[in-house]
Amino acid sequence: MEKTGRLLTDSSILYRCSQKYYDKVLDAYQLGSGQLPFLIFIYENEGITMNGLAQLGCYDKGTVTKGVQRLEEVGYVTIEVSPADKRVRTLRTTAKAKEIIGQIYLIRQQWWDQITQNMSEAEAALFEKLQSKAVANALDYLAEEEPELEGVGIFGIQKMTLLDYPGKIASTLFTGGCNFRCPFCQNSDLVFLAENMAQIPKEELFDFLNRRQGILEGICISGGEPLLQPGIEAFLRQIKELDYPVKLDTNGSFPDRLEHLIDEGLVDYVAMDLKNCRERYGETVGLAKLDLAAIEKSVALLMRGKIPYEFRTTVVKELHTAEDMRRLGEWVKGARKLVLQQFVDSERVIQPGLHACTKEEMEAFRRILLPWVPDTELRGL
Repeated sequence: MEKTGRLLTDSSILYRCSQKYYDKVLDAYQLGSGQLPFLIFIYENEGITMNGLAQLGCYDKGTVTKGVQRLEEVGYVTIEVSPADKRVRTLRTTAKAKEIIGQIYLIRQQWWDQITQNMSEAEAALFEKLQSKAVANALDYLAEEEPELEGVGIFGIQKMTLLDYPGKIASTLFTGGCNFRCPFCQNSDLVFLAENMAQIPKEELFDFLNRRQGILEGICISGGEPLLQPGIEAFLRQIKELDYPVKLDTNGSFPDRLEHLIDEGLVDYVAMDLKNCRERYGETVGLAKLDLAAIEKSVALLMRGKIPYEFRTTVVKELHTAEDMRRLGEWVKGARKLVLQQFVDSERVIQPGLHACTKEEMEAFRRILLPWVPDTELRGL
């Protein structure tokens, strides 16, 4: 898979490398990477308060106190009581600090030269400009009293499908993020969600849904795992306000959330992925340890018949045998419908190198399941 959206990883690597560089070259000055920003901030803002230093560098007060105390211990900073307010402490650099500050700036400049050595002057300037913008956006987030995190991230849309919603012309919306790591999953980009993967703006999405009224007969919510989304209920209510029937694709790991949405009338059809028999479930979803209680609860919920549903099993040669199918059938005996989907390999699959079963093998699996689930069908052949 292509490595994209590495902001978190790359920022961490850059930070650690910078830390090692500064710890090494500043050792002669009895300084470490942790004190360097404080020393520069104080030198450039003589008389700054502890609180002002915390705000300037987005530090917590404990970190500031520890860093400043170290600078005072080695003789680079003085802590003075403010004449205006005896509760406030102001910070100033000493003559000792002023003697070395020129060298400190050179050390900082050398690290900048190191990390921009393969960039043109224009690229380095652009890098600095974009980094400043990213920092400003991050600070804007921290400035919000109650940052808005609850929503639904839609990262893809199939504008029209005749297959996803049985008997309806529909559109499928793809949410991002999943708690499973199924090796045969076709949507690895939605499982390992890149930081820079663009969401479809909410206004654009609902403008599309409004314009398609009278053409589309339903909306499918897929993923990823849609029930991971904190704002899924409010999102479905908005879709329902447009009078669209809703089909939900889920892996069944959030039964209480699923039941609530059904009881609220926000879902009209559920397609639950039933990955394998109980004995091989963890292996099939890519998790060494998996508590099946939630999956079993979702299976029981749907089989109570509150709502039309289907179970779906993507069949992979390396993961499914005739015995697995027999055990699966025993588990969901009497289910309304079970669909066996043929695995299709692609570059987007999480684990390359898996194989599909032949048409004859798929038909044999279907026959095994028929005594337990009479409405077992094959899909994708």
